[in-house]
Amino acid sequence: MTTRAGFIALIGEPNAGKSTLTNRMVGAKVSIVTHKVQTTRTRIRGVAIEDDAQLIFVDTPGLFKPRRRLDRAMVAAAWGGAADADIVVLLVEAHRGVTEGVEAILEELDTVGHGRPVALAINKIDRVKAETLLALSKALNDRFTFAETFMISAEKGYGVDDLRTWLGQTLPEGPWLYPEDQIADLPMRMIAAEMTREKLTLRLHQELPYQLTVETESWQERKDGSARIDQVIYVSRDGHKGIVLGHRGETVKAISKAAREELEEFLGRRVHLFVQIKVREKWLEEAERYSEMGLDFRDGDG
Repeated sequence: MTTRAGFIALIGEPNAGKSTLTNRMVGAKVSIVTHKVQTTRTRIRGVAIEDDAQLIFVDTPGLFKPRRRLDRAMVAAAWGGAADADIVVLLVEAHRGVTEGVEAILEELDTVGHGRPVALAINKIDRVKAETLLALSKALNDRFTFAETFMISAEKGYGVDDLRTWLGQTLPEGPWLYPEDQIADLPMRMIAAEMTREKLTLRLHQELPYQLTVETESWQERKDGSARIDQVIYVSRDGHKGIVLGHRGETVKAISKAAREELEEFLGRRVHLFVQIKVREKWLEEAERYSEMGLDFRDGDG
């Protein structure tokens, strides 16, 4: 039997649907999904099986114009993920078309896409008419030579099977790189932190966009089969602590309850989750916090 395996980098602007597509391909929630931009900070790899091929998805942060150290490190991680991949898939939102951001990505693709197949996936096709899709596909293919073009809805699943089949057939021949039952190479501590951060992002909306991070400080396996997980939410200002706590601590209680329930579902067992909030004014400038997020602090140097 000939097996295939390799890395697939999903790239695109923030909110293009990369995390949703990873989760749809893998069939499990490994990548944080929110309606806020720039929520994926780490190159989370989801692993999917397609016939005799093992597809390893590199879910890169969205590509955007970086302003701060964290932004620069995220963008460097995204392009690094693409440069290391066997196949690159560019996701473009059907209803937004060729934005300034997509133009910038296409320019960079001329370099990064060299020597590897690059597919185009036009996402959220349910939002536009067929003629708009065809015109957008033509405009993008005139701009860059894509190996294949797919019309998909990552959220609803349209066209995703065709894309997965093509990826499985296009990956290089070789042995599988992960055990069959492994869906993500992120340590569970980081996945747990991402789940809590997702709940924070959903709950707080615009109030604290990127001024917080979550770390799993300890993970203890208990004799009864449950796990005790201790996490810290780092905020950069005293005032932010109050926002996360909420009136009489109600906000943080609701966030940790939602995170605990999702963790229990994900792990298939009981979880005791303890969350505290700490003010750390300069966390955005600490190398250690970047390592926790799987980013390189030096990539943020201006």
